Amino acid sequence: MSRLNGASLLFGAAFGFLFAAAGFNQYDVVHATLLLEYLDPFFVMGSSVVTSMLILWLLQRRGWTTPLGGALTLRRWPVERKHVYGGMVFGTGWAIVGACPGTVSTMLAAGSLLGVVPLVGMLVGILLRDTVAERRRPVESEPVRSPARTANTMPPA
Repeated sequence: MSRLNGASLLFGAAFGFLFAAAGFNQYDVVHATLLLEYLDPFFVMGSSVVTSMLILWLLQRRGWTTPLGGALTLRRWPVERKHVYGGMVFGTGWAIVGACPGTVSTMLAAGSLLGVVPLVGMLVGILLRDTVAERRRPVESEPVRSPARTANTMPPA
């Protein structure tokens, strides 16, 4: 196992432990959060996002080199319709099962077989997304055809 994989495993295990210790893997906590009755998870997520943004901004500004040897460059994308729809689907699934990917992995690691239900839902959702994306992708092997010209039309000057 490489040092990077070992560090990733260590940080992932610590994250899961803290996630479970905070109770974020429990349906009642997630449900109360989504009903805006318990706001602690929002504060945790918000502080995590702000902290990560600041650290990544500082590292990029200083020209930090990643453990894999490349310069840290952050990509930014504009918000598109597909992002809004994806967020709505994600949020709906989260509300229905009371779990997100972090809670599902924590539930499974803690030995809760109930975590299999949202896991199956996430996997089906990923497969459906891939199927829809594949259908929308244009076929690259077919050339784009221009409209046929009739005998009366002159080519553009």
